[in-house]
Amino acid sequence: MLAAELLGLLLLVQMLLWPAAVRARVTALIVFGDSTVDTGNNNAVPTVVRSNFPPYGRDFPGRRATGRFCNGRLATDFYSEAYGLRPFVPAYLDPDYGIRDFASGVCFASAGSGLDVATAGVFSVIPLWKQVDYFREYKRRLAAHLGAAEAAAVVSDAVYAISVGTNDFIENYFAGTTRRFTQFSVGEYTDFLVGLARSLLVELYGLGARKEYNAAARAFNAALCGMVAELSDDLPGAQLRFADVYDFFADILGDPTRYGKATLAFFSCSCVQLE
Repeated sequence: MLAAELLGLLLLVQMLLWPAAVRARVTALIVFGDSTVDTGNNNAVPTVVRSNFPPYGRDFPGRRATGRFCNGRLATDFYSEAYGLRPFVPAYLDPDYGIRDFASGVCFASAGSGLDVATAGVFSVIPLWKQVDYFREYKRRLAAHLGAAEAAAVVSDAVYAISVGTNDFIENYFAGTTRRFTQFSVGEYTDFLVGLARSLLVELYGLGARKEYNAAARAFNAALCGMVAELSDDLPGAQLRFADVYDFFADILGDPTRYGKATLAFFSCSCVQLE
């Protein structure tokens, strides 16, 4: 089983334990971030960071390589299904889907992206600011499709999943692909990224987001967790949650036998197959 799917199953169990009334209030799942949640947007981008070919997708319905960096569904797909929505979240740039499909969930994420705009430039993928621009466009299209009042309700009662941050360190800072490593110490870069994350959450809040879940790289998890807690107090009506998945995966990789797995087979990026 793919590690991302294992995480998704754990999240699914967690959400199924939530009161039904809470799940019933969720109108859509709206996703931003990187390869951990990209459901195919990079297929429409001139970049080498793609996964629309085998062995990706071999366990996805129809055995299709959709652009997800895994062999099946992503954690956010399981989120969506757990909320009683679609069993997968369509990519905004996928021409096979339209606003009717996006009304119950949409993904703006782009594999290779990060909080730092310079990170997206490394492989010419969709930066977060552009993902937010797509969200603005989505809101206009949704209003035209459903009417202003109903569209506003969808946006307000949706859950917003943001999974980003790892690439800022792996592809950018430590790889030396930009000048960030000469501009910041690790601690300073961490603070810089946390500031960008805060700005993103505030911007999405201003655009109508109220329920947000965030996962990011371990290097700034502690600071990010503190920022999310602080921001929850500053933004009335916002329900912010921080999900630290790094230690979970590190534990699996460090001792797979604890989880009944003898070996680990790596594909790429966020893909880890457990045997």
